[in-house]
Amino acid sequence: MGRAGGEPLSHADRGGRPGRLLRRADPRGPVASARAQLLGRGRSASQGRGDERGPDRGVAGPRVSHRSPTALSPALRLPHAVSHRRDRHHRCRSLPGGAERHPLPARRRRLRPDGIRAEGHGACELARRQGAHGRAAAVLDRSGGQRRPVRARHRTLAQSHGPPPAIAAGVSTVRVLRLVLAYDGTAYAGWQVQPDAPTVQGHLTNAARRLLGPATRVVGASRTDAGVHALGQVASVATESALSATAVQGALNAMLPADIRVLRVDDADAGFDARRHARRKRYAYLIDNGAVASPLLRRYAWHVRVSLDVSAMRAGLGRLRGVHDFSAFRAAPGRSQRPVCHVSALHVVQHRSRLAIVVSADRYLHHMVRNIVGSAVAIGRGTRPPAWMGDVLASRDRTTAGPTAPAQGLTLLRVLY
Repeated sequence: MGRAGGEPLSHADRGGRPGRLLRRADPRGPVASARAQLLGRGRSASQGRGDERGPDRGVAGPRVSHRSPTALSPALRLPHAVSHRRDRHHRCRSLPGGAERHPLPARRRRLRPDGIRAEGHGACELARRQGAHGRAAAVLDRSGGQRRPVRARHRTLAQSHGPPPAIAAGVSTVRVLRLVLAYDGTAYAGWQVQPDAPTVQGHLTNAARRLLGPATRVVGASRTDAGVHALGQVASVATESALSATAVQGALNAMLPADIRVLRVDDADAGFDARRHARRKRYAYLIDNGAVASPLLRRYAWHVRVSLDVSAMRAGLGRLRGVHDFSAFRAAPGRSQRPVCHVSALHVVQHRSRLAIVVSADRYLHHMVRNIVGSAVAIGRGTRPPAWMGDVLASRDRTTAGPTAPAQGLTLLRVLY
């Protein structure tokens, strides 16, 4: 392509465009020659387009000397080129079998991060130091050689150092869910599981075990009687399942009967028990005091045709507030070893022909609320004076109190913790 001795050819000799000078062809090609000169190797050659000469370029461009990359001027120095003394390969010992480890060429070294360049013992130390910061860490085989780099966030459990925190600390995988339920108790024999009768707890337990596993346990805050309803029953469910609370709520509602609904599901603290940790429970008893019974309330209210004296009822119920022995209002003697209860609220709410007797207490005896309502209705009818309620409470005798109100008017409103 050129004359002997490396003399430049004019554009006239080549028949090319004016203003172009060519040198003798480099056997390695123009790209390899330019790279070699940038890295300080071989003979000097032209620096890209800086050596062009023509009518508009009268002075030759700068020449690159034969110095090492670190000795070049800052304008010509490679951005990532480093000296061999600072390379990690230089500190590594020789390979097994007497083979020597040579540093990578600078043109390759500058394109590889430090975490990938390190091998052998150096890679082990670098992986431990850099893996926690999200940089590339080397995965080593058993012989100590480098296989492939992985990111710290992509490492599996087998590649991590030690077991997960929950396993290392011996923490149980059992979680407790807090369920808030509402149900119509007309078709059920109460909350508690019974062998030959449908119950709310039985349906909920079967659905929870199908969804969360056979070891799932369900505990209710209040053991409502047959025919009693609930708007805020609380149940604790112990399970090993990892399903989210939203998924549990949707799946349970899909499996439960239409008269039992899960209103809310939350993750509770470990050891939460819906019954033992309850501080107060609030019930409401609904009375339909109209002349004609409402067909819409026949399953949720007690119809009393006689007009009731609400003021007398409030005066009689006021004698039951506080801490007392409510043995006179329990269903059967001996069922509870602790007949003392703390009634924090007991009042009557009236709206037209409907009455609601609301009771809040820390604990209840069997049929306690229904027996109190039956005694209050006796006062409202005028058959008993308001002071009679205090005498019944002091007698501690169930036979002195009024009749037991029907179950369909009682509803569990809320459980307080």
